[in-house]
Amino acid sequence: MQIFYNKQGIGDVLMISFNPAGLNHQFSKHGDVVKIYQPETNEVLGYNIFQASEYITIDDQGSLTVTQEWVDQIHEIFQQNSLEDQLDVDLSPKFVVGYVKEKQPHKNADKLSVCQVDVGGEELQIVCGAPNVNQDQKVVVAKPGAVMPSGMIIKETELRGVSSSGMICSAKELELPDAPKEKGILVLDNDYKTGEPFEF
Repeated sequence: MQIFYNKQGIGDVLMISFNPAGLNHQFSKHGDVVKIYQPETNEVLGYNIFQASEYITIDDQGSLTVTQEWVDQIHEIFQQNSLEDQLDVDLSPKFVVGYVKEKQPHKNADKLSVCQVDVGGEELQIVCGAPNVNQDQKVVVAKPGAVMPSGMIIKETELRGVSSSGMICSAKELELPDAPKEKGILVLDNDYKTGEPFEF
């Protein structure tokens, strides 16, 4: 789930997004809340809350960090507008330290590797195109649901016929200061603990 607010650019609208709305979507209005959904599957794509500043104080602009406090406030706004929907939100860290347990060549692409990555409590299969990825490395993993600094949302996907759950990140993709221009992932020191959040 992503939350976005830009009063000057868009107006007093709090935008909540789960999936980008495709061409075939519909709306239902509940007071100041507009629900956006996919009619065939009834999947909720997002909500727009109008007159947002009348309900809550919003100090930040742009993409906002989703917290339990935000979820609780949004539920309260829903109730005030006679909408009984509940947000099912995963608040676990989306950028974590991963440990590359195994690296194998991709069966359908010479420049891709298939990595088994321990992210603490679970193991993810990630297809990676970086030339410097190797077994026994500590790396930064963007898990499904992560929002990159560029705005790209990381999703479960398939690359050349192989499933991939997340992304092993470069310093450039994380927009870290003094990121090298050469192509390659960010390799962390062994001092980092597997599964811990990566703050940047």
